[in-house]
Amino acid sequence: MSGGLFITGTGTDVGKTFLSGLILKKLRESGCSAAYYKAAMSGNDRRPDGSLIPGDALYVKWASGIDQPIEEMCPFVYQAAVSPHLAAQWEGNPVCLERVLQGFQALSSRYDFITMEGSGGILCPLRFDGEELWLSDVIRACGLGCLLVADAGLGAINAAGLTAYYLKEQGIPLKGIILNRFQPENPLHQDNAAMCEHLTGANVIARVQRGAASLEIPVQTLQALYE
Repeated sequence: MSGGLFITGTGTDVGKTFLSGLILKKLRESGCSAAYYKAAMSGNDRRPDGSLIPGDALYVKWASGIDQPIEEMCPFVYQAAVSPHLAAQWEGNPVCLERVLQGFQALSSRYDFITMEGSGGILCPLRFDGEELWLSDVIRACGLGCLLVADAGLGAINAAGLTAYYLKEQGIPLKGIILNRFQPENPLHQDNAAMCEHLTGANVIARVQRGAASLEIPVQTLQALYE
């Protein structure tokens, strides 16, 4: 039976894609059957034939070494580097929950561990054109818990606390926290880790330094997040 985990962040550019790559690399190296999925991806380049390159998916595939076809990693891809709801208003092809679920279920039938990455922070709108679709709708529809990625520096306490509060209000389990760009000798980063755990009730499962090549946690700890 497959399990899934949703990777959310305290905001844009906190390292969700970077950490997704490390997570999938860890699973692959342990012999797990693992797949990556993202409902909507903005800010992408075009190939010479005009088709869009799903950049985050391409990075995760490269960083993790998984052999999953890139075509099944993201059903909705946009060029504009804006929220998916706005990109779809400009470019067409609005995010459809049914299609997102179909892709997720197809992966769940073939892989043991599905790592699903969010767009931006937890409040990122996926569709807002008379029909509304939010990341929380997708997470609940897929029946997933969340792993929260936060920058280890100044602002981590507030950002992690507010995200955890929103997840609780939405009835979405918070499985753990990863602090990215962590500096082990920095007392602010050390205190942020302790305060994030105190505020959210979730464990900081990893403290990842900038440019890390691997995720230094037991694979059993990682696998347990997918249950």
